[in-house]
Amino acid sequence: MTPSEPVVALDPAAAPAPENLRQALDEARAEIERLKAENEDLSLLYSATIDHGEAVEDQLSEANTLLQQTQNRLNQEIAEAASYIMSILPEPRDAGPATEWLLIPSTELGGDSFGHHEIDDDHIALYLLDVCGHGVGAALLSVTVINVLRSTALANTDFRDPGAVLSALNDAFPMERQNNMYFTIWYAVYERSTGNLVYSSAGHPPSILLRGAAGEPAEAHRLETGGIALGTFPGVKYRCSSFTVEPGDRLLLLSDGTFEVEKPGGEMLPFSEFVDFLAAPNGDDLKAVLAWIKSLNGAGPLPDDFSLLKVVF
Repeated sequence: MTPSEPVVALDPAAAPAPENLRQALDEARAEIERLKAENEDLSLLYSATIDHGEAVEDQLSEANTLLQQTQNRLNQEIAEAASYIMSILPEPRDAGPATEWLLIPSTELGGDSFGHHEIDDDHIALYLLDVCGHGVGAALLSVTVINVLRSTALANTDFRDPGAVLSALNDAFPMERQNNMYFTIWYAVYERSTGNLVYSSAGHPPSILLRGAAGEPAEAHRLETGGIALGTFPGVKYRCSSFTVEPGDRLLLLSDGTFEVEKPGGEMLPFSEFVDFLAAPNGDDLKAVLAWIKSLNGAGPLPDDFSLLKVVF
């Protein structure tokens, strides 16, 4: 060693003690074992998740199959219900008076229905009703009321008196017993021997009587009596009005869905404009009325049921 070389002193405390190094190694080994165990657990969890996922996928597939089968069955039952509703509508009459009709539900099941039946040799009942809402509930109530009218199943009621019929229906079908559903109706009785048409209505649009030669402009008479919808209040008495019809007159019974559509500009079609269309030459052609309303409504289904019953005297 020369005098110019520095002297470096070694500090024994600066070097790790063997026991500290051993402890660090032991801790590292323990951490490695812990991580290996955790990795094995994660591998097992991953495998279980894959297996469980396949089981869940199988369950979902089975559930979707059952759901589709249930939906198909419901669709079939709704189609059968719609078919039944159409089947109870009256066959067109050829004379005395003659009738034809058109019904286009806005959904599979609607609340509109109508009918006509002989009360006796001289009187025939004509009626069209509209239950609030759509779907199974509205359709069931509509069918029930039609069957009651057709079978004259209202005790102590003269079915030649439209006001009495509406009052009896109001008492028989209170809305609190019909899932809060009510309905409107226009009901008339035509007496063949006199040509007298007696009618009453409950919250329903007026029927339109057209007078004039076929293919020419017609006089349009609105037949309405007022009165609130049936089932809303008990004990309501409904009044009647009458009109003497002549041979060649045409009567149109309708629901509000027949004319309540928006015009292209967003304005609702005024009822007066609808009546003007009916009174125009050949305006009482049912298919022509439907085509015109659809042209105003635009693409897609009509917002409500379209119902027209035409009676030719």
